[in-house]
Amino acid sequence: MAVLDQLNEQMKTAMKAKDKATLSTVRMLKAALQNKQIEAGHDLTDAEEQAVLSTELKQRKESMAEFEKAGREDLVTPLKAEIKIVESYLPAQLDEAQVTKLVDETIKETGATGKADFGKVMKTLMPKVKGQADGALVNKLVKAKLQ
Repeated sequence: MAVLDQLNEQMKTAMKAKDKATLSTVRMLKAALQNKQIEAGHDLTDAEEQAVLSTELKQRKESMAEFEKAGREDLVTPLKAEIKIVESYLPAQLDEAQVTKLVDETIKETGATGKADFGKVMKTLMPKVKGQADGALVNKLVKAKLQ
């Protein structure tokens, strides 16, 4: 379990440096992974680990959006730091141009012609970008291309 090992190492480093923010975030990530492992009843695969970390990242981004909307900058700043830590354990995210290219390729591959083919395109595309692109961005781009 490489990710848990990395988390343990980063936790030790944060403890030695007395970095409470990093330590707190790393502990939350470790707990989430361990809870999922207990729930699954076996060691997590890389894909399962990425799914847990993606969920944690998504939760933090949603919280940050709500805090920004409410004007709570005092809560947004620590969340930005947490997001950076979570992202460091995930594969590099695709930018919008790369996702657009994949959307175009998938539309050609599936032969999609309009809105009715949205589900078919998403079903084919999401496994390709899993953990590498935000689902909301993919959804938006596919809808725009199928208009």
